[in-house]
Amino acid sequence: MYKVLPKQTASMYTRDGVRLDADIYRPDATENLPVLLMRQPYGRAIASTVVYAHPSWYAGHGYIVVVQDVRGRGTSAGEFKLFAHEIADGEDTIYWAAHLPGSNGKVGMYGFSYQGMTQLYAAAAKPSALKTICPAMIAYDLYTDWAYEGGAFCLQTNLAWAIQLATETARLRGDQTAYQALFAAFRNLPVNNPEVLQQLAPESFYHEWVAHPQPNTYWEELSPKYHLQAVDLPMFHIGGWFDTYLRGTLHLYKDMAARSTKPQHLLVAPWIHLPWSRKVGEVDFGAKAGSPVDRMQIRWFDQFLKEADTGLLQESSICLFEMGSNIWRTFPSLNIANQKSYFLSTTGLASIREDSGTLIQNSSTERSRSPKSKIQNSFDALVHDPWRPAPSLGGHAAIPAGVFERSHIDGRSDVLTYTSQPLIEDLHLLGDVVVEIDCTADQPSYDVCAVLSELHPDGRVFNFTQGYVHCQRETPIPIKIQLQTTCVRIAKGNALRLSLSAACFPAYAMNSGNGAVMNSTQLLNAQIITLTVSCSGDGSSQILLPVISLP
Repeated sequence: MYKVLPKQTASMYTRDGVRLDADIYRPDATENLPVLLMRQPYGRAIASTVVYAHPSWYAGHGYIVVVQDVRGRGTSAGEFKLFAHEIADGEDTIYWAAHLPGSNGKVGMYGFSYQGMTQLYAAAAKPSALKTICPAMIAYDLYTDWAYEGGAFCLQTNLAWAIQLATETARLRGDQTAYQALFAAFRNLPVNNPEVLQQLAPESFYHEWVAHPQPNTYWEELSPKYHLQAVDLPMFHIGGWFDTYLRGTLHLYKDMAARSTKPQHLLVAPWIHLPWSRKVGEVDFGAKAGSPVDRMQIRWFDQFLKEADTGLLQESSICLFEMGSNIWRTFPSLNIANQKSYFLSTTGLASIREDSGTLIQNSSTERSRSPKSKIQNSFDALVHDPWRPAPSLGGHAAIPAGVFERSHIDGRSDVLTYTSQPLIEDLHLLGDVVVEIDCTADQPSYDVCAVLSELHPDGRVFNFTQGYVHCQRETPIPIKIQLQTTCVRIAKGNALRLSLSAACFPAYAMNSGNGAVMNSTQLLNAQIITLTVSCSGDGSSQILLPVISLP
């Protein structure tokens, strides 16, 4: 370990003359060393220490660490506009950092969330000094990975983040009245009248995101996905099973792994967006769920910035935490699961392992032994009342996120539940879970939420993945709901439960029967919606599970 010198503050100027300020942490060294760069909008003194070790820790491992306020944030000059300047400013900053005194000219970047996004934007410019990045919890396509899910607006997380950024903007401007009003709004999120943000922060990105409910050129111009196609860097991708941006982490990883000539490693833990700790919601995943990211990043940077043989290139490129067994597992790829289907019937979930044709557990009906078997047509109905919509609880899209006991929600009359018999052996799942349901509604527009949970013998129910989709009357049947990718062991003796509802509020904007409710005026026109779900057992309504065999 190196002794770390007192922190320095330095400034640089972008190509258009805007001053950007940074803190620099230097090891006491005579040799030239690589630079680690983090660019963030929350005040550089924080340095993402909510999830990472302090920059001085990284400096002690032989790196010059630079933490910079992006344009218009912290003490940096200029006007902050979400993601608008990060490509050019990132390129300019990397050039400046590479030429700092004591630098060997090689730069790596790290950080999560917005700090992860700045890595992608900077990489898009292909600066020669940038040798590797470690993006954590990011959006690759801002529409599908951040703002919307299944075509539904992610209300709670987007509104909370918009108010957080707007509050900091008010503070920087010295606007005490706006600051106090926004601070109060953040503590009591105005999910039923989000137009408050229009009054307090008319310049917020939130208004543009709401105004673009379909994927179009607006999102293409803004998203890293459309700027990174010619980029080829070694990347260490980091995600969480209950992170709201896991879709982005996996989309980026899969794209890079398919086309990159450079190493791509992936780590996914049982974490929410922050903090990265062993307890996630109401469940403690044990000591092994603590974050190994800092020490793994040091190995990564040693490999690609110091050209040290750390052994990384001889190890499996995918490291995943399996919930339930609460251990880390390594895999050569994400495409290793067999397909298994659970069919919906009024008596619950009937299970068939499609690769062998044998039951993995006994169903309460013996008529579901093969996908071709026929069960008398049957239907379930639920009524969504906009006055009391089915509430969100945990998962990846709500605040707070994570795993929670949800039997009280499953007991509601506006939630349909389908439960298997207890499993006769452990069931290991890894990959994408898809629910396909034959569903219709009596209104032109409607939403469907699907939650997959583990039911314990004592009646407790704990969610482990969920998905949401915004539908129109013309939406093709069966409706496909993509649930959050997962890695979990369902223990022998427990059961699987699928819960369906027409809302998951306020995680997602509620449907009025004619589209999303985005303000209190639209709320006034919200209609009662009746959903009818076919559960005939003929395969039109089913869960497709990624089953893997493990020793």
